[in-house]
Amino acid sequence: MRFSPAGDPGTPDARSATRYLVWLAGRHPLIFSAGLALGVVWMVAQALMPAAVGRAVDAGLTHRDPDALLRWGLVLLGLGLLQATAGILRHRCAVHNWLGAAYRTVQVAVDATNRLGAALPRRVAAGEVVSIGTADIEHIGSAIDITARGAGSVVAIVTVAMILLTASVPLGLVVVLGVPLLMGLVALLIRPLHRQQAAYRDSTGRLTARAADIVSGLRVLRGVGGEPVLGARYREQSQALRADGLRVARVESLLQAAQILLPGVFLVLVTWLGARFALAGEISAGQLVAFYGYTAFLVSPLRNLTEAADKLTRGHVAARRVVRLLRLAPEFTDPARPRPLPGGPGELVDVRSGLVLRPGRLTALAASVPEDAAEIADRLGRYVDGDVTLHGVPLRDVALATVRERILVVDNDAQLFTGPLRVELDPHDRGDRAAVEAALAVAGATDIVDALPGGLDSQVAERGREFSGGQRQRLRLARALVADPETLILVEPTSAVDAHTEARIADRLCVARPGRTTLVCTTSPLVLGRAEHVVFVEDGKVVAEGRHDELLAAEPRYAATVSREEEDR
Repeated sequence: MRFSPAGDPGTPDARSATRYLVWLAGRHPLIFSAGLALGVVWMVAQALMPAAVGRAVDAGLTHRDPDALLRWGLVLLGLGLLQATAGILRHRCAVHNWLGAAYRTVQVAVDATNRLGAALPRRVAAGEVVSIGTADIEHIGSAIDITARGAGSVVAIVTVAMILLTASVPLGLVVVLGVPLLMGLVALLIRPLHRQQAAYRDSTGRLTARAADIVSGLRVLRGVGGEPVLGARYREQSQALRADGLRVARVESLLQAAQILLPGVFLVLVTWLGARFALAGEISAGQLVAFYGYTAFLVSPLRNLTEAADKLTRGHVAARRVVRLLRLAPEFTDPARPRPLPGGPGELVDVRSGLVLRPGRLTALAASVPEDAAEIADRLGRYVDGDVTLHGVPLRDVALATVRERILVVDNDAQLFTGPLRVELDPHDRGDRAAVEAALAVAGATDIVDALPGGLDSQVAERGREFSGGQRQRLRLARALVADPETLILVEPTSAVDAHTEARIADRLCVARPGRTTLVCTTSPLVLGRAEHVVFVEDGKVVAEGRHDELLAAEPRYAATVSREEEDR
């Protein structure tokens, strides 16, 4: 789903949080409108019950008229049944609206992350995305949910004010003037609450991002002794978050107290005035009972309104985070008129570095600085912009989906996801069991599957945490081989495996992709020695190419790079 700054009703408007909430409400107009209508009926039915009780007292008890008492008793019963029915249906609509808003937000956020693609980690912290899917969706759903009760409360208060004005102008004016005054007092707490909640939400996102970074790099941190330092920083930031939470709780506690205190004061005032008017003979006993019922009833809509102010504030803060994500534009968009690519493997050229990949052969790229190889791989896969051509056609003139289909870049940041291992290795269901097993054999990962109790049907835990680093690397390689792209670019695919396994993988990789183009970015002599062609890069430029043994003899810089790799291993 895209987003439209023009306000297309079928897509979320990314210009403001308010418009985003309106867009969510409009996704299910019938259910949302039904919730509003039922909320009004539910609250008005409650508002009319004190009037029915008052008439029953005046017409039935005071005048000792059993028929009138029965008649108004039946009216009261009818109002009760109407209230109960409307309340049940309103709640069902409210739950539907809550779920619709919350999970539509999840869909929109996932779509936005998919649009950003590989640029996502550079543009948004992982904790920010996690917070949207955990805390923000609850607040957004609650903001849509509360509208039904809020609308019903407003109509009920207006109804009660009109009834009171008809019966007693002073009491009616107390309600007409008192309710806005109470809401004004509540509004004084809403603005600081809005600020404190926004600060707390920002702190939560930063802390979640830090926690995700620590967990993902825990093994490395333990290896270099950095765990205590990062742990201390996390504790410090956690305490800062606690302080922000206490500030939010302080304002929220005042708001919660206001929800009880202000309506209670209002109830006491109206009851006292009504009792004085009854003693003075200005109103009847039944009207006094009705007035007390009105004021007792008004506690509920007033609390609903303060709750609505709280939840709408929280929802607005959460919606701003979602809108901030929606506003992020992908680094690359399809050209206005995409150019088609000829079929079959073609020559892939990176003009900046001078790298030329001949179709149908295994090429190894060795760089004196590993970052140079990674940058070239990103340009070849169009994850960063560059002058790259395939079949002589610039990749920036080709639809991005076509580039992704023809060229696959696999690095060690690729993740394993939760689910059956078979689905993880073949997510698009492109190969049969034989193809998956063949890919596992090439990647040297057969022993991994054999050790699992369910084999290929075993469940993979989140991020494949049950596997070691080398096992995850081999499974990622197998997944890439199952995909069988026209051009496969592997970045350090054997850096975490032992030398014997690496040698087996290199031998099998040479014959695993006949007629396909494969580039392996590595400085491992075991892989370089088995490649059909080797390219050496220094300072981001191709400075030599040929067979591994030829480069060892003719290029000292290449020999030094390879020797350094052997010493490191």
